[in-house]
Amino acid sequence: MVKVEVFSSPSCPHCPAAKRVVEQVVKEMSDIEVIHINVMEHPEKAIELGIMAVPAIAIDGDVVFVGAPAEEDFKNKLLEKINAIE
Repeated sequence: MVKVEVFSSPSCPHCPAAKRVVEQVVKEMSDIEVIHINVMEHPEKAIELGIMAVPAIAIDGDVVFVGAPAEEDFKNKLLEKINAIE
């Protein structure tokens, strides 16, 4: 199972777009766990991965995007991670 973590904050204007991209892409795939992390409530998680800005997206503990990615870019990065596991 691949774990996708979406780091966001309630006041971030770009975070909803990042969340939409992740949800749109993963609904077409299986064995993906998506965790949404509010950095205001859980700053330790962001610090752990060295995240200094939101939105940020990590796949299996690796930060792969800071900012809202294009759907195609996120999908390609996710497939890259999945293929590396197999």
